[in-house]
Amino acid sequence: MTFQNFQQAFARHLRDPQRAPRPAGVPARGMAVYQELVGNNLQGFVDSAFPVCRTLLGEARWLRLGRRFRRDWPLRTPWFREIPREFMRFLADTPGLRLPRWLPELAHYEWVELAADIADAPIPAHDPGGDLRHGTVVLNPVLFNLAYAWPVHRIGPDWRPRKAQATQLLVYRDADDIVRFSETNPVTARLLALLAETPQSGEAACRRLAAELQHADPDRLVDFGVELLAELSRQGVVLGSA
Repeated sequence: MTFQNFQQAFARHLRDPQRAPRPAGVPARGMAVYQELVGNNLQGFVDSAFPVCRTLLGEARWLRLGRRFRRDWPLRTPWFREIPREFMRFLADTPGLRLPRWLPELAHYEWVELAADIADAPIPAHDPGGDLRHGTVVLNPVLFNLAYAWPVHRIGPDWRPRKAQATQLLVYRDADDIVRFSETNPVTARLLALLAETPQSGEAACRRLAAELQHADPDRLVDFGVELLAELSRQGVVLGSA
């Protein structure tokens, strides 16, 4: 067996000790140590990133899910901080897991909090008190404009949804490096999406939105939109203008 083949066999046994044989020459006791170290290490990253999912599924079911993730998911990233994102993808893309229908979206919502916390995004040049109507609106670079089929921000040990409910949420990191959450609505979400797609003034984005909505009074919507941007600026979603 070449060294590379040995590594592959070793890894296969770590992932699935019941179906992949232990490589010849490796003591069972030593292999058990590796299995415990690798399993606990990977499980620890998953546990810390998804505390609500873990609580709702229960410990036994959660650990079984973790073992299946290590066994079946092609985890190729060399970065420990990417493990939660891979687990979130595993939940969303693996058929036959028999999970609550809302759990993949809840896992994504929990992962977004981690992603916002560790995001390395430089603050763009802006004027915090700038003209949001005529100036180019500058958004917070750590901003997630999210749409879910389930009200994931309300799910917890005391409440689980029975029916889907379309939900728009903003997750962002403020000037104090604190991750914030805010429920929004489809119109606000679309306005922020337009501003994220193309640098433009608040008025230009609002007029594009008015055209999409076929609004009867575009000027009134522009006035409302500029007031909304001012409120989002106070929250830290909008940084100012350029």
